[in-house]
Amino acid sequence: MINQGLASPPAKRFAILTCMDARMDPAKFAGLEEGDAHVIRNAGGRATDDAIRSLIISHKFLGTLEWYVIQHTGCGMATVTDNKIAELLEEDLETAVHDGEQWVNPERQSSENTKAGSAAGKSIEWHSFSDLHQSVLTDVEKIKNHELVPSHIRVHGFIFDVKTGKLSPVTP
Repeated sequence: MINQGLASPPAKRFAILTCMDARMDPAKFAGLEEGDAHVIRNAGGRATDDAIRSLIISHKFLGTLEWYVIQHTGCGMATVTDNKIAELLEEDLETAVHDGEQWVNPERQSSENTKAGSAAGKSIEWHSFSDLHQSVLTDVEKIKNHELVPSHIRVHGFIFDVKTGKLSPVTP
């Protein structure tokens, strides 16, 4: 259903950068209604160039003044390295599985639907991480220090616990 009564700028004048994980519903954990905030999602909720681009547009053209970086416990991007992602993609492009210890490509029977792997994954920064707390701090600082982000924009970091639903602030 389209809500034609909502204005384009977010009513609460803030934006959330968070993970695409299906266990996270930003509207629920932030208590949002439709039209309240911009929500930018990507794998890991990371401050990639594209995410920062969206935050800048959110401020420049739609007036947001506060941004929240919200990453979460149990994130898949903390269970793999950029090198491992590239290695798995080089082997094949189909879905990998976690064997309890690491991500692997399962044995597959070749079919017309299976596409061979590619080394192109080596040229992409996947933004994996091993320390959740540090990842949030790094991304908050990256955003705050970006040359196109005004100094008056307030940037906050949080960790969402997917088991408890608790949202905890991250401080240095």
